[in-house]
Amino acid sequence: MRQDVIDIRDFYLSPLGRVARRMIRRAVRQFWPDVTDLNVLGLGYATPFLEPLRGEAQRTISLMPAQQGVLPWPADAANLNALADETELPLPDVSMDRVLLVHAIETGDDVQPMLRAIWRVLAGGGRLLAVVPNRRGMWAPFEHTPFGIGQPYSPAQLARLLRNNLFAPIRSRGVLFVPPTNSRMLLSAAMGFEEIGQRWFNHFAGAVVIEASKQIYAGTPIRERKGKRILVPNHAPTAMRRTRMADREPR
Repeated sequence: MRQDVIDIRDFYLSPLGRVARRMIRRAVRQFWPDVTDLNVLGLGYATPFLEPLRGEAQRTISLMPAQQGVLPWPADAANLNALADETELPLPDVSMDRVLLVHAIETGDDVQPMLRAIWRVLAGGGRLLAVVPNRRGMWAPFEHTPFGIGQPYSPAQLARLLRNNLFAPIRSRGVLFVPPTNSRMLLSAAMGFEEIGQRWFNHFAGAVVIEASKQIYAGTPIRERKGKRILVPNHAPTAMRRTRMADREPR
């Protein structure tokens, strides 16, 4: 279930949304302190969190799902945002060094094909960073924020999902410990909630931020001969597969 892009935009313009944006930006920077000369892709609704990276990355691109809709971004430069089918990303193979997913996994109908498409465009040694509603968190039950829409995940479920789709989870942390309210008093104490929550109540974060690397050596059996299994990478180029098969043909 995709939320409309206008609704997501309006949330991040609200007092609660501005606090959420600040906390998630802080978490993204802790995972990726330097993206100098890297190619960065945002998928879902990642533009509020790509903005701080745009000045130092070599190239920054945002893609939004067609079911969600798209808005021009950034406001002060040529548009870098476009609609796309998240299962067939219009980018060359191994062309991106970092991929940031926000409001993508929990609302996607084709999560596995989307992750495989990301695997294809991600360079060797590239990193994926996903921000996903936490199943145990206090934000997931409330639909007045984008973190209450779609399917929430626990950290363990997210790690398993990534491993099953050719990514190796590296680390994760919670974010958004402030209650999902527009109370000025509570929002003014948001940083205190974050510090206490990360130290003592990480399981109750509103969202999980998880980083994973591209797993290159996963294989699939394509042929058996005399009881021996032959493996090739799942996403090996077609030409490579043909060459390997030709090398094994009897002469």
